Amino acid sequence: MSVLKSSRGVALALTLALAASGGVVLAQGDEPATGGAAMAASDSSGSYEVGGIDVDVTGKTAEAARYAGWRLAQRKGWSMLSQRLGGSGAGISDGTLDGMVSGIVVENEQIGPNRYVARLGVLFSRARAGSILGVAGLGQRSSPMLVVPLQYSGGVGQVFERRSDWLDAWTRFRSGNSSVDYVRPAGTGPDSLLINLGQIGRPGRLWWRTILDQYGAIDILVPTVRLYRQWPGGPVIGVFEARHGPDNRMIASFTLRVSTTDGLPALLDAGVKRMDEAYQAALRDGRLLTDAGLSYTPPSEELPVDDAALDQAAAAAAATAADPGSAAVTSSVVSVQFDTPGAGAVANTEAALRAIPGVRTALTSSLALGGVSVMRVGFDGDPAALVAALEARGWQVQGSGTTLRIRRPLLPPPSVGAADNSSG
Repeated sequence: MSVLKSSRGVALALTLALAASGGVVLAQGDEPATGGAAMAASDSSGSYEVGGIDVDVTGKTAEAARYAGWRLAQRKGWSMLSQRLGGSGAGISDGTLDGMVSGIVVENEQIGPNRYVARLGVLFSRARAGSILGVAGLGQRSSPMLVVPLQYSGGVGQVFERRSDWLDAWTRFRSGNSSVDYVRPAGTGPDSLLINLGQIGRPGRLWWRTILDQYGAIDILVPTVRLYRQWPGGPVIGVFEARHGPDNRMIASFTLRVSTTDGLPALLDAGVKRMDEAYQAALRDGRLLTDAGLSYTPPSEELPVDDAALDQAAAAAAATAADPGSAAVTSSVVSVQFDTPGAGAVANTEAALRAIPGVRTALTSSLALGGVSVMRVGFDGDPAALVAALEARGWQVQGSGTTLRIRRPLLPPPSVGAADNSSG
């Protein structure tokens, strides 16, 4: 039996040959790849991935053997993918496969003078494979989700402020088989300024909308890990939390452990896969809904202030306050979201709310200058009466119950009469 060994020159030569012929391309290092170490750094989220394909072939040369192994992996991978998506598993021509395969993932390989033994993965173009198998309209993915990987290590939290092991794990993750459409920033350029630890704690939708527009996404996912090291070089415990949206809502949590620090990459890779499973489950059962505040709402035409309705609402509130026995007066605490482009908007909106009869307190509980702040309003009466009073004063009100969103419509330009050019 021939002795098997790695060959950088063979890998490079074959890579160049395949690149020239339009086939699959993957550069290899000096040592045999194990555990997915040879995966390309970039993601192929538009691809189906089929892994764990074992090949053992021979050829006249090492290059020919490896080329034959990759050809065989393409055929086996196509049969597995076809059966997975409900097809017959029948083979297709190598020429068709060459135009469909977008990459080869080398999980493990050994190269000899005339023999190639490897475990490979194959990436198939989602659009081309789906059209051939008749499943182009099936298996639709979620809307684009911006991934903000948050890591706590040694009590310090970071996102893109500097490179982290958690960010590297998300970079390695291949999302082709996931139903979640991940948008993953590289962590370079303006990423560290736009998306940082402080931004995660800000619920203001306006600035989040600005960030999402920059990355072509419509929602936020915040996968979080807290790393606890028992002693230098010893066990590492990772506490993972799958969070979603500008309010950082919890989707799922779990804990993983490795016995040594050397196992940290494997720990984080396993954590990413579990995170993806949690997000996919949330997508299926309807928990991954996009916050309405993240969608752009065009300004509507201003509604004129109804003086009669304003007087009626004020009279009703005054009558109720003057005669408590005439009706059961209930006290409510209403959460009101309002735009705060500047500090002046906070004081003006609070003053406007306090001027409404029945409002006892109006205090901003969550401030987001340049975004959407939240005010807690103590109101003597049903929240529906507060809605009526706000609308009578020209506010646009969305929501119901104890959670409201108010906006002040833009004033139309003043009308200008025709110039009087008459003479005489």
